[in-house]
Amino acid sequence: MTPTPPAPRGDIAGLLLAAGGGSRLGGRPKALLHYRGRLLVEHAAGVLRAAGCARVHVVLGARAAEVRERARLDGCVLVDNPDWSEGMGSSLRAGLRSLVGTGVRAALVSLVDQPGIGPTATARVLAAFEDEHSLASAAYDGVRGHPVLLGSAHWPGVAASATGDRGARAHLREHAAELRLVECGDVAEAYDIDTEADLKLLE
Repeated sequence: MTPTPPAPRGDIAGLLLAAGGGSRLGGRPKALLHYRGRLLVEHAAGVLRAAGCARVHVVLGARAAEVRERARLDGCVLVDNPDWSEGMGSSLRAGLRSLVGTGVRAALVSLVDQPGIGPTATARVLAAFEDEHSLASAAYDGVRGHPVLLGSAHWPGVAASATGDRGARAHLREHAAELRLVECGDVAEAYDIDTEADLKLLE
């Protein structure tokens, strides 16, 4: 029996980081890789929607114009990060800035290159939301991973410490006592598509 999808929530936005240039993939942006008949960025945005995010912001960087032209991201807010080459931290900052003033109370942050993490795991992390101070992340056999739920009260601190490819790591470490780990290892695989050898995982 197929589980009933969660009702879409307008107070939690999906934030998809999809700006990387794929330097270890011969300069092929991960957003433009193909997975199960569509672009990886389309799949990843669809996971956030299926998990219950009514609003999805997608941060673009490398070959952003091509992604905009080729990807079917209807209903998503596309955010350009001109500083994408500085690393994931710059994309996270750009994404959080795009959510300021929208009225959402938390961001559910996912990465474009983790297709083994589907709606079930993503919805589990979303369900950890309580209020603007919520802080949660998926865990795989007890090890913290993505997606990560950032209540809006944490956005300034995350933005201040997100540099290079660190993303929210420093902030999560500083607030470890508040971080709720949501085990997802039974329903998802947290592999990354980083190298040519990893492309077989997209088949």
